[in-house]
Amino acid sequence: MPNNTRFGVYIPGDLASEIEEFLKKTGLKSKSRLIQEALRLFIAEHGWESGRNTAGIIGVIYNHHVKGVDSRLTDVQHDYRDVVVSTLHVHLTHKLCMLAIVVKGAAPRIKELISEIMSIEGVMNVRQILLLTEE
Repeated sequence: MPNNTRFGVYIPGDLASEIEEFLKKTGLKSKSRLIQEALRLFIAEHGWESGRNTAGIIGVIYNHHVKGVDSRLTDVQHDYRDVVVSTLHVHLTHKLCMLAIVVKGAAPRIKELISEIMSIEGVMNVRQILLLTEE
């Protein structure tokens, strides 16, 4: 495969306008460079789903006033201790808390963990930053 490949991509007008505005605001000169970086980020963020070993962070925002949410989140982390490395608990407001759950292990197992967390009543938002590991 050649070092560089050129191909056409169709982008909706509104997205093209946002790209132009972004380039002006950031001072970037190259649409190609912007698209390359966006594609690298997309592949990195979704590559973990291939089923291999993965490491990263699962961010969880939840309402701790919902009865049982804290204990359920703790129970789930214990159920997945084979992939949960560490956690950080942050009090955001009087009722909102954030968990940063550091994970490492098999991607299918981490997918299960994310699914369980998302199903807990009181959990408002779950966002993962996961990458493939070499192991």
